[in-house]
Amino acid sequence: MTIKHGANLFDLAKELHIEKSSIMDFSSNINPFGSSVKAKKVVAENMDAVSIYPDPDYVNLKKSISEYASCSPENIILGSGATELISKYISFINPKNALLICPAYSEYERELNKHNCNIYKYLAQKEKDFKIDIHDLVDTINNNHCDFLILCNPNNPTGFAFTNEEVKFILSSTSCYVMVDETYVEFTDKAKYSCSQLIDSFSKLFVIRGTSKFFSTPGIRLGYALLSDKDVHQKIQDTLDLWNINIFASMMGEIMFVDNDFISSTVDKIKKERNYLTDSLKLLNGIKVYDSFGNFILCEICSKAVTSASLYDSMAKKGIIIRDCSSFGLGDYFFRVCVLKHDENEKLIAELTKVLS
Repeated sequence: MTIKHGANLFDLAKELHIEKSSIMDFSSNINPFGSSVKAKKVVAENMDAVSIYPDPDYVNLKKSISEYASCSPENIILGSGATELISKYISFINPKNALLICPAYSEYERELNKHNCNIYKYLAQKEKDFKIDIHDLVDTINNNHCDFLILCNPNNPTGFAFTNEEVKFILSSTSCYVMVDETYVEFTDKAKYSCSQLIDSFSKLFVIRGTSKFFSTPGIRLGYALLSDKDVHQKIQDTLDLWNINIFASMMGEIMFVDNDFISSTVDKIKKERNYLTDSLKLLNGIKVYDSFGNFILCEICSKAVTSASLYDSMAKKGIIIRDCSSFGLGDYFFRVCVLKHDENEKLIAELTKVLS
């Protein structure tokens, strides 16, 4: 079996000879409790909107995002998912020396390489539980004359997170542009860890968010960026297609970003299940569990009883998909699991116990 990622459930179902609906995907980090009922209801009741164009300025959508992200509507850029906005920002900044914290999402390095950027890698160390000293990071930026820094916050796959005060310190202590990918920040304390509230004050800060993970809507392809640099903002906006967000994505966004009952309920349920999963994983033989601020948990097979690849294969045969983290450069004994519903989390622990014992 050669599948290494569980995101493509269509291919997985074919490879495993099982129904797509029966796969327990612990690799994709998507909120398992579903999307906003209120938002889906609005779409269901307004299907005739398919025959009209969206508002090209997306006034109501940006208003909802502004309320949710605590920043000015004029500092919001909408994208068809977050990846295209990452690409466009890097293109317009065109950095010469970038610092990338590793392990990290491979797309960052791929985009930097398109611009012949000199990439310095700051390695988070497992001996320090992947935690990063902010002063050492700033010294590394300045000593290498870096003009660009990428932070995934919380970091995927380690789960480590910088506070917004620490990011503020970076911005105040260096001259570099800072791109913060907040794909997973909504699964933790946004007031402490999100940088959205810094946008209006720091022109070199660029915050990226999507709606696939927390809002459980990967199918609508809605992402957004926050920045106050008017020149770069306009350059990015000029490259985007008119009506680049379809009317149903816009409609859902207008509701789900201000659906406070859905938001608070999701945070509570994820926190409860993450605590259960963390505590249960720590009881497994030969496994080290790293603390996480995301909706996923990084584990190391310290016993070396199996590799992450063979563990992946064993679990996949049971219809359970975990993330083999060897592709992150972590070696052959790291895997990651995300939080699913309680009965699925129990099933994961039961099957891991069998394999690891």
